[in-house]
Amino acid sequence: MPLIYVVEDDENIREIQRYALKNSGFDVREFASGKELWQGLEQQLPSLILLDIMLPDQDGLDILARVRRHRETAGIPIIMVTARSTELDKVKGLDQGADDYMTKPFGIMELISRVKALLRRTEKLPEPALLTSGCIVVDTDKRSVLAAGKPCELTFKEFELLKMLLINQGIVLSRDRIMDQVWGFDYEGESRTVDMHIKTLRQKLGEGGSAIKTVRNVGYVLGKE
Repeated sequence: MPLIYVVEDDENIREIQRYALKNSGFDVREFASGKELWQGLEQQLPSLILLDIMLPDQDGLDILARVRRHRETAGIPIIMVTARSTELDKVKGLDQGADDYMTKPFGIMELISRVKALLRRTEKLPEPALLTSGCIVVDTDKRSVLAAGKPCELTFKEFELLKMLLINQGIVLSRDRIMDQVWGFDYEGESRTVDMHIKTLRQKLGEGGSAIKTVRNVGYVLGKE
């Protein structure tokens, strides 16, 4: 049974989430603060985290960034749940590593649907520890990148984007497919988001970045089509 961590300081909202998730066959643990969440993560890792942004002791985005920095927790699927509804807030959350974003108030059926969809999408499949292409070497276990023998510091999304390109070498990936797999969320301006991350990824990879080719009106490919 998948274990869901609900991080929410509003007891009423937390109760609704717990009731809906348990009725849908999930195990649930509740946390009212960031401190409580860290204690929970030390004891057991969940299948997914529902994370509120506005918590009494820590900002949810700071918690998200910290979760993504640590190897043990970096792969946990996270849905941000918040009253902030601007596009900029959504972009910040998604760029820092959130897999999905829900705005309060939300429907219970939508919540359950998104949780199930995200668990399906992030179901762990075996992948090689080392991915290489030309002068690029990616260690997926250590989440490290070498470009022409030099360490390359990437953001969480940049790393996931590069990994997707490496796994699919020679295959043209549409912007929609990249958005669905790396960001897992559709929002207005998604093409610009993918394009901007490709641009910064190329810059950080130096000479290795030239291997990422633009396929006009479609998307991107690493190596030859």
